Amino acid sequence: MKTNAELQKNVQDVIKWEPLLHAAKDGVVSLAGEVDHYAKKIEAENAAKKVVGVKVLVENIIVKSPDSLSKTDNEIANEIVEVFKSNAFIPENIIKVIVENGQVTLEGEVQWGYQRKIIKNAIHLLPGVKAIINHIRIKSEIIDEIKQKDIEHAMKLNWVVYNSDIHIKVSGTTVTLTGTVNSWHQKEEANRIAWKTTGIQHVDNRLFVDYEYSKNS
Repeated sequence: MKTNAELQKNVQDVIKWEPLLHAAKDGVVSLAGEVDHYAKKIEAENAAKKVVGVKVLVENIIVKSPDSLSKTDNEIANEIVEVFKSNAFIPENIIKVIVENGQVTLEGEVQWGYQRKIIKNAIHLLPGVKAIINHIRIKSEIIDEIKQKDIEHAMKLNWVVYNSDIHIKVSGTTVTLTGTVNSWHQKEEANRIAWKTTGIQHVDNRLFVDYEYSKNS
């Protein structure tokens, strides 16, 4: 069991940027402050999620680019187009990009979950990007039956989640995950494994992060 002080120190140790850690209490971690690049915002968020005991993450980090890195929306849009063209894993002419005040919204349809992630990751390092909203949908042409036992087998082979209390239900092209895990990292890893299943168009992740805290805070 951890105390609130221990949880706060653990999160602080992995983030390394003290102004970003606002508070940590009973599994609820609040991050706030300013960074000069969107990639740092994502790095801090991902690092905090991997700390055992984090149940809820309140993320209020603001991206404020220095003048040397600032870009107009048109410049950001043009750079995104070039990045997409240079990446063989991103299908051409199927993704709509909207840029407004540095916030990038992605829309469209792809066949695979990994493509959706690749598209987002391809632009989060670009200077000037302040936020990314990923509305890309999965619409697979695969019509093979999705087998629940295949997903369960994949979970058992993964060392992060193999001993967790995860229940899987398949309905059409949707996978629903229920049960409990002891870290946010386990919840996201289970989500990633489910998305790798052929034919999946939606993952409903209802996993509950359960962790008992010491009363001595």
